[in-house]
Amino acid sequence: MPPLTKTPPPHLNGSANGLTQSASLDYLIHSYPYLDLEVTSDNLFEGAWNVVSSVFPIWKRNNVKFTQCKDGITNQSFVVQPIDVPGHLMAFAVVRVVHTLDNVSVLVRAYGKGSELIIDRKQELINIITLSAQNLCPPLYARFKNGLVYGFIEGTVSTVEDMFDTEKANMIAVKLARWHKVQPLADSDPNNHEDTKLWSTMRKWMDSVPAQYEDPSTQTTFAKSIDMEFLKHELETLSAKLTSLNSPIVFSHNDLLYGNVIYAQNQAFFIDYEYGMLAPRGFDIGNHFNEFAGFECNYDNYPNKVFQMQWFEWYLTASSGSQPSEEEKEKLFQEVEHYSLASHLYWGLWALCQAMVSDIDFSYMDYAVLRFSEYKKRKLQVIEHSQ
Repeated sequence: MPPLTKTPPPHLNGSANGLTQSASLDYLIHSYPYLDLEVTSDNLFEGAWNVVSSVFPIWKRNNVKFTQCKDGITNQSFVVQPIDVPGHLMAFAVVRVVHTLDNVSVLVRAYGKGSELIIDRKQELINIITLSAQNLCPPLYARFKNGLVYGFIEGTVSTVEDMFDTEKANMIAVKLARWHKVQPLADSDPNNHEDTKLWSTMRKWMDSVPAQYEDPSTQTTFAKSIDMEFLKHELETLSAKLTSLNSPIVFSHNDLLYGNVIYAQNQAFFIDYEYGMLAPRGFDIGNHFNEFAGFECNYDNYPNKVFQMQWFEWYLTASSGSQPSEEEKEKLFQEVEHYSLASHLYWGLWALCQAMVSDIDFSYMDYAVLRFSEYKKRKLQVIEHSQ
């Protein structure tokens, strides 16, 4: 059987046993097993078995089934994540391991090339520990050199069409309201907009974009279509404008695309926690609505106001326990409309960084161009036409 899962204290604010906040978090993370093992693309299954057998030593190789998660874009070297999207999280390999004796399922995830430039792995661990303590994600079993072992959620992966389905959209809104009530294991004030890492993360990615890309085709598209000075200006002006909306700072998923939603037990579950952090609620919801465009980036699918207002009613009712007023729904609508712009900048900058480091067979630069193009179009609709 799996080892006992750990439950962190409900609050880890301030010092604990004389430790600083950062040291307390480090102590908590290091209380989970660490394996001096690595899973590589040229020996994926053997590496995964070495990891799993170290975590579950009573398991026998002939009683364990390995399944590659193939539902996404194929990684040019080995495995891909189990979602059919351009990979906000396509910076790792995932292998599902099923122990046929007691029906325990776990994921062995190996980080991809250069992902540390984009993803805060310490924050990811804190997210999993925090969420699993509140039954919002599977338990973490162990860490290894280039990845994690944690539980697998059995269920049906969402589709773009599901996101328009009334019953399933209700499930997502209700679950996201619960996520937004999570108290992170950090010394933070949710009323302080400086506590969100949203804008600092984008500035970090902006600073990481190279002056020139090694791949000639990528560089040609970059030189022709990307104006870094324009992006820097937009980031600063947009952050100032959106901060003035005073959208509540909440614990956010920040990557709620359809492939990261699992339906099971008559509710929605969210997977993949790398980008979770304190962020404005308008960003988390606006980003989710942008993902209605699907893998094809068909932004004509962005939900209309009638759909959004119904969604907001589900969300706000689940959040407060009472039916919201029209004014409350309208305020949230304005937050989401404006922060949906930030979502395009966020993933566009992310894609510029991925184009530099990733070895996945996906045109990140073209994806960046699409996101920045949609940003300009949406900005005309949301900001300039409303003035």
